[in-house]
Order: sequence, then C-alpha cells, then structure tokens
Amino acid sequence: MKRLFLLLFLSSTLFALCLLQASSFKLQAQYVPESDPVVLAKLEAWQDLKFGLLMHWGPYSQWGVVESWSICAEDEGWCARKSDNYVEYKADYEKLQTTFNPVNFDPGRWAKAAKNAGMKYVVFTTKHHDGFCMFDTKQTSYKITDPSCPFSKTARANVTRQIFDAFRAESLWVGPYFSKPDWHNENYWWPNFATPDRNVNYDIKTYPERWENYVQFTHKQIMELMSDYGPIDILWLDGGWVQKLTDEQISRYINDPAYKFQHYQSQDIRMDELVNKAREKQPGLIVVDRAVPGKNQNYLTPENEVPEHTLPYPWESCIIAGGSWSWIPDAKYKTPQQVVHLLVDIVAKGGNLLLNIAPGPDGSWDEGAYKMLSGVGDWMEVNSEAIYGTSPLAPYKEGKVCLTQGKDGATNLIYLADENEANPPSKIWFSSLSVPEGTQAMMLGTKENLEWEKVGDGILVNIPESLQKKPPCTSAWVIRISG
Repeated sequence: MKRLFLLLFLSSTLFALCLLQASSFKLQAQYVPESDPVVLAKLEAWQDLKFGLLMHWGPYSQWGVVESWSICAEDEGWCARKSDNYVEYKADYEKLQTTFNPVNFDPGRWAKAAKNAGMKYVVFTTKHHDGFCMFDTKQTSYKITDPSCPFSKTARANVTRQIFDAFRAESLWVGPYFSKPDWHNENYWWPNFATPDRNVNYDIKTYPERWENYVQFTHKQIMELMSDYGPIDILWLDGGWVQKLTDEQISRYINDPAYKFQHYQSQDIRMDELVNKAREKQPGLIVVDRAVPGKNQNYLTPENEVPEHTLPYPWESCIIAGGSWSWIPDAKYKTPQQVVHLLVDIVAKGGNLLLNIAPGPDGSWDEGAYKMLSGVGDWMEVNSEAIYGTSPLAPYKEGKVCLTQGKDGATNLIYLADENEANPPSKIWFSSLSVPEGTQAMMLGTKENLEWEKVGDGILVNIPESLQKKPPCTSAWVIRISG
C-alpha cells in the first residue's frame, strides 16, 4: 500500500512538473524578442528602472465607478451598472464630459511625490475604452479640451501635455496608455446595431470601409501622441481583443466557455505599420501591445498579480494602490510596507512594478496616496541600490528573505519584516547562498561591517544589538554582501 501511494505521489508530482514546464514553454512561445538594437537598448534601460506609476483618470471619476466598463453590456459583476435602463445610463455617462472640471489638477505635485517615492516612469490613460480623450486630439470632440467640457476654459486643459511635461521635469520617463477599442466612435460601436459586448458590433467583412475608417482614426490619434507631446518612451496599448486573428483562433475563442459573452472576429488595425510609423517619430520607442502575442509586445504585463517565479522575458506587474483602477470614494491605500514588499518580491523575480494611483474628480490625489508614497520614499532613500539596476539571483527567495544582484556583483539579502516587526532579528540566514572567505556584509544605511559565518551551503549574518534597536529604516532590511 505504501509503495502504491509512493508511485501515485511521484506520478502526480511528475505530472505537475510537466504542466509547469508546458506552461513555461507556452509563455516563452508567446513572447517574440525585439530585433531593433535601439529598442533593445531602451528595453534594457527600462528593466533597470524597476518602479513606475500608472494613472487611470477620466470623467467617470465624478461617479466613483469603474473606468469605462459600466457602459459595456457584458453580464459581469465588476462592470454592473446601478441602472435598469442601459440606453439612459450610457447617455448620462457621456454627459459627464459637460461637468468634468478638475480645478485642483496639480501634476507638478504628483511628479514630485512619484520621484520622491523612487518611481522612474509614468503611464497615463490618454484614452480608455469609453473613448473620452484626455488630450487635445483633432479626431473627435469627445475630449477634455472640447468647449462642452468646463475644464477646457483653462490653460491646463490638455492634461496629457501637462502631465508629461511635469514628470519629465522630474526626470521620469513618460508613456501614454491608449485604448485600441473606442466605444464612443461610430466606426467601432456603430449606432445602427446593439452593443452586445466589448467588441466591434458589426461584421467587418461586410462593412470593410467602416472598419478602415476606424483604423485610420486610431492611427491618426496615436500619431498625434507621438508627434505633439515631446519625447515618448513607452506606448502602452490596452484592449488586447483588438487584434488580427486567424479563423482557427476565432473558432478557439468561440468554443471556449470563458469567452461566452464575447463575439470575436479579426480586428486588424495593422499594428506592424502603426509601430513603424510611431518609431519614425520616436526612435527606440518601447511598445506594449498588451495580451497580443507577437513582436509588438516588448514586455508583458501581469495584472494585479505577482508571478510565483521569474519569467523568461521582460515583464511588469501593474497593481492597484487603492481600491480600484479608477477613483472611488474612501479608497483604502496600501501601506508603505505593503508596497515595499511588493516591489522587492517583483524585482527579485526580475520584473518591474507599475503602481496605479487614480486622481479624483477635482483633479487631486487622495492624501492617503501621498502618505503611502512618502513612506516608500523613506525606504528607497536608504535601500535603492538593492532595487535599481539589479538582476534576479537564484533561488530568488527563501522564507522572508529575497535576493537581488547589483551590476557590480554585490548580492543583496532583503529581509521582509512581518507587519508588527519593527526591528530586525539578531540573525539573518539564507541556506543556499555560497559566500567566499573575505566577503564583507553590511546593512544598507549603516557603515558597520557585520559578522557572518558559513552554515552548511549558506550564510548566517549576525545583526548587532545596536542595529536591532535602531535600524536605518522600517519594513525591510538589506544586507549587502560584496568583495
């Protein structure tokens, strides 16, 4: 019986390992490495930045509802409307343009807070799926700079330009978030038909001229962003269902129960052509065509999750900081410690953290967001060399200790404190890190060499009582091993 149990255990373990391996191969197959050396250099530099800011903002903030999705007719709880009349609700939603007046808009304060927190780049929603443009496009009147919007009367109405200029002034990279689907545009959601889901609501093969109008509209808007808003580092495209699909892929989606509310067809906006044009204006531009396997997805973006292991390609976890992607009343923000631990966990696995903060209807951030970033900044001021420009080092994490490796070869042991752990322990042990004699150990933020010893195949670092009582920071302590 024991023998049978052992065989079953080994078989199930082997099966699980095969599934993991197959999953890894599948992920690798979805990623197509970039070949342009200028883009590759930019992508390598981006991987060293580690920490960025994402901002979802639009007229929907006035209602404190999820961005865009409440006008999508899919029967999902997270995009439900507080209305029994879809037609009236959508009309009222679009009228939010006429009351949007974020008079407390202060991108300079945002940029300073982001920089002080250690953030190195910003991605801003220039247009979400609802089609409302937070930039001065010439392709539609559904925009913040249209006379029907009260904020258009101010010199700061082109908020995208104001944000990009403010963040560049603080030496951060900038990138527009741009939605490929546009639910306001009549060439995407044609008023002649109902809108059953997120997809284009007419048959593209039957009305090719209408789809071509939409393709041209999309290209023109993106080229406005590439031409009129200064140096752009990242083009962050959302709405992965807008992509070129084969008949086989369409059939696979149609027969998959996970996509029961979605009517798929090939929505080809000629991404290769678009990316080439964009890079003529912005050489080296990093393009993120989210969730679309192929050469125009320079890095992948796990959403609101952190992978369990390192990934075999550049990646970035985009994660909510407070309650929702869009602004909601009384949002509860992550603590500085939670953000620090997120950042360390992600960086130790080779990724970047893109943390979302949503401005409110008056154009301001909640004070909770500033408090959170201030605490993160305090930690980064002491420990940033364990984050920026580092690489993952196997085995990456052991218990409460993560590893990163600097370009100089130094190893960083990052001890993640428990919620109520205000002081470092007397000893920090990592069982599988071989360290040669003559190596020096030091806690970042101090100048004292720490005693250490080999224990088996690992290292045990002794923390003196003076550092235990008065550590250089909170949340996590970094032991830098060099020499």
